[in-house]
Amino acid sequence: MQIAANRYGSPYKTMNEDSISQRNSTDNESLARYLGSTIRDLRQKHGLTIAEVAEKSGISRGMLSKIENALTATSLETLVKITNALGVSMATLFRHYNAPEGGAQLIKQGQGMEVVRRGTKSGHTYHLLSYNQGPHKYFEPFLISMDDASEIFPTFEHQGLEFIYMLEGKLDYRHGQNTYSLEAGDSLTFAGHIPHGPERLVELPIRFLAIIHYNLPITDDF
Repeated sequence: MQIAANRYGSPYKTMNEDSISQRNSTDNESLARYLGSTIRDLRQKHGLTIAEVAEKSGISRGMLSKIENALTATSLETLVKITNALGVSMATLFRHYNAPEGGAQLIKQGQGMEVVRRGTKSGHTYHLLSYNQGPHKYFEPFLISMDDASEIFPTFEHQGLEFIYMLEGKLDYRHGQNTYSLEAGDSLTFAGHIPHGPERLVELPIRFLAIIHYNLPITDDF
């Protein structure tokens, strides 16, 4: 850290110029790698060779190769020529630059975690489609299958809001004192703390999504 003096003669600290230069160099290298990789991907996606893009853009093949391999910096004017040759906009070229890395949990078909809830022994199967949410559970999405017309129908009560979407079959579903007839394509949303559950299995097999959203104010309505 350098020490400099202001116009009143009092010393004050300024950021080390070497640190600024090093950071700028790192940023430039990162941008060069991104541009090179993106240009190469776009070129290959359009089935173009380096020679073809070089000819269309009016730059040398050697220069284009260096740009794709992040071996040289390039001007905005050159980038415009390259994007025109590729048939894309500058916005497309920079679309993913500095974008957050992100992260998602992928559950492949049939790999949902099978969980045991009341009713499982009655021909009702529950597959949890998202889990490991950390110390705070915000929602639970279940794929529920019913293939046994058992007379034992579980009743559930829990906090939060529940959303049901029917995928297959027909059933009567009770929520409080009301019963709703559901078939493929129908949806039902309700407060989870009111007793609810299947009332009658009308047409088997039955499959539906049930998504429970927690941490919501308690209310009889949704």
